[in-house]
Amino acid sequence: MPAQKRHDKIKREIERLKEKKNAVILSHNYQTLDVQDVADFKGDSLELSIAASKTEADIIVFCGVDFMAETAAICNPDKKVLIPCRYARCPMATQLTPEMVVEAKSRGYPFIAYVNTFAAVKAEADICCTSANAKEVAKIVAKDGVCFMGPDANLAHFASGNGVDVVPVPEHGYCYVHKAFQVEDVVKARKDYPKAEIIVHPECNPDVQYEADFVGSTSQMLRHVVKSESDVFVVGTEIGLIERMRNEIKEKKFIPLRKSTCIEMKLNNLEKVYLALKEEKYEVKIDEEIADRARKSINRMFRVLDKKR
Repeated sequence: MPAQKRHDKIKREIERLKEKKNAVILSHNYQTLDVQDVADFKGDSLELSIAASKTEADIIVFCGVDFMAETAAICNPDKKVLIPCRYARCPMATQLTPEMVVEAKSRGYPFIAYVNTFAAVKAEADICCTSANAKEVAKIVAKDGVCFMGPDANLAHFASGNGVDVVPVPEHGYCYVHKAFQVEDVVKARKDYPKAEIIVHPECNPDVQYEADFVGSTSQMLRHVVKSESDVFVVGTEIGLIERMRNEIKEKKFIPLRKSTCIEMKLNNLEKVYLALKEEKYEVKIDEEIADRARKSINRMFRVLDKKR
């Protein structure tokens, strides 16, 4: 069977199975376009956390990395959560352990767990945050102007300021996709595209953030480019978001600050999504006691932000 015909057949089967099984597909912005195309909802970590907490589906297929599927399972203990590829493991999430959170908290200050962490880490934290709300959460929960945040040190730097000192745990935790961007890339982009706006993710190095025109989560970047009067953007994040921008906002031009790919995100593909639905694999299972404690940290994030609004 020709590749395109097979591709179209798989998409039709996915739609049929979604309806038959009352399933919903959630896709992170870093997924490939064909996976995004079959998703019922696509977005950044915050948007997907909200979508996962509100869905009425019986089955959630989460197209992302492992900690994201865990978050969906934590928010939906009565639903079946599937991840198409069980090897889609976020390397940054492995950099922060529950023991590191406990040790930091013993110093008397709150600990904010980035959602890019495993359930056992969220269970020990005081509250969670995403790249879209890290500054806001830090400002609200800091004690005497101090709090801990992990595992991404660059996000902790981004969340600091306005009288809040956000201490990273571990000291040099990072996302390899965003660590790849260097300030020299920004200098070159300014020279090559003098009329372009440079927008980057807060997991980028602080000097890259400082030189950019806008810093935000993937969905904040999406909203920004739609509203901006600029027609050309140099984008410092995973290539999947740039592909989505090009696909959905054809009247504007999007150039990668440098091509940086999350290998683990790309382990999901259309065929694996189909098999996940057909065979109901791979189900995300979390220890009930850990899930209950992790859910409290996630719910605190929603609660404090709702109060502020």
